[in-house]
Amino acid sequence: MIVTLQGTTSAEVGAKLVQLREQGGARALGRVLTLVIVSSGGDVEPAVEAANRASREHPSRVVVIDPGDVDHPARLDAEIRVGGDAGASEVVILRPLGTTRDAVDTLVTPLLLPDAPVVAWWPKEPPANLAEDPLGRMAQRRISDVGEVSRGVERLHELREGYSPGDTDLSWARTTLWRGLSAGVVEGDPGATITAVTVRGNTDRPSLHLLAAWFASALECSALVVHDEESSVISGVDLHRETGTISLHRPEGSATVTISTEHEPQRQVAMAKRPLEDCLMEDLRHLDPDVIYGRALRSGLKHVEVR
Repeated sequence: MIVTLQGTTSAEVGAKLVQLREQGGARALGRVLTLVIVSSGGDVEPAVEAANRASREHPSRVVVIDPGDVDHPARLDAEIRVGGDAGASEVVILRPLGTTRDAVDTLVTPLLLPDAPVVAWWPKEPPANLAEDPLGRMAQRRISDVGEVSRGVERLHELREGYSPGDTDLSWARTTLWRGLSAGVVEGDPGATITAVTVRGNTDRPSLHLLAAWFASALECSALVVHDEESSVISGVDLHRETGTISLHRPEGSATVTISTEHEPQRQVAMAKRPLEDCLMEDLRHLDPDVIYGRALRSGLKHVEVR
């Protein structure tokens, strides 16, 4: 069900949600958090769809801020989606026009679930300092995605400068499978010290730099990022040891990583590219500060060399 409200207020939107809850019974209950999606313009539907799919694991109230024409007379339009149009969530899309765009935090506050954590997500163009943003200040978890903006690596360094506990980025979640596989390989031969790490792939992708930063901070070794013209994401990791190099390679378009070690047969491990909703679900599972991400971003990133 989709309900459209024009020239409305947050209070009226909240009252309409209560009415829909009474009509739908328990269907609108049981939300575990409020997810605030902040649009910087453009199509919000991919983010809403990812949130709907993530709601299978995290039933949420999703509040989307989708600003309209700044030159329009001040007004608030809204759209409420429940039932099949919202997955396991209830979705409220707020479209502030004119000067109403400048008060998004006051628009969102009446729609927050009582006694439930708040997560703010910027699918594109996050502020340089997430915690100082008006919506970021009300959130326990703040999620950016510099992999989806121009100058993504440069923006990643801006996030480093403005980092506060509770910040994270979906580029970090995109490295989770690589981090898990690499850790398993290292633990398989704990006596061999890793002296250096090379991460290969598209160096315009922030996820490469975050993965290399994690190695630099976790292993206290040098970390090099090398461009792979045939790759659009991470294509491989080389773990350099005094006894030889362990190479993990995933060709472009492949869902399999090949692990090669000198004097040992090759092994293959399944690793498909993660969809957006999987990365979002991972970040919604743990709302406490991600200490490892913070250490990689603040301490490891500055030691990453790019070639």
